[in-house]
Amino acid sequence: MTTDLPHSTTAGDDIFTLLEEIQGIARTGLNFTENVYDKERYNHLLQLASRRYAELLGLAEPAVRQRFAEELGQITPKVGADAAIFNERGEILLMKRSDDRKWCLPCGWVEPNEPPAEAAVREAREETGLHVEVVTLVDVFSRKANAGFGPHSMIAVVYLCRITGGELTLSHEGLDLRYWPIDAVAASDWHGIHRQYALAAYPVWQAHPA
Repeated sequence: MTTDLPHSTTAGDDIFTLLEEIQGIARTGLNFTENVYDKERYNHLLQLASRRYAELLGLAEPAVRQRFAEELGQITPKVGADAAIFNERGEILLMKRSDDRKWCLPCGWVEPNEPPAEAAVREAREETGLHVEVVTLVDVFSRKANAGFGPHSMIAVVYLCRITGGELTLSHEGLDLRYWPIDAVAASDWHGIHRQYALAAYPVWQAHPA
């Protein structure tokens, strides 16, 4: 068993980073402690975090509190899977998202009992209409919770994939779908840290061309 202390915040962190750590400590503590006084303290921490989340996100505080209360225990980051798909010219397939209108690799959250590689293949099919297979792992990336990306920390597992079938088709989740030279997409037009994913995937594609 390992016991990790909370990560110290830095000047680059914001309120969501702090709230993520506070509510994680509270939810983990509520699950493991048997001391009634500690339970009161953890409940108070969770109440404070829920109140601030509600204010920042425009949600009802009881709804936020209930959502946290339904999942107690060791709190871990959300896990996503991404598919890096290149054409023969070395251009990467990107989708313009309907939520923030920025470009991203085909991606999504890993579902319960689903290996990340299968999630990447599924998301590629759902978002692009293409059938793909995983060639190799590109890398694993982590991202803190913050106002720019959202209220949850996350881990992204990025795979180089090759097309095995299907037809390029835009889903309801996107506004556009096309291959891009990586440098042709402005830094401000990338969703989250997807530019980092694409840059990491390019040399892997060069080493494993389809």
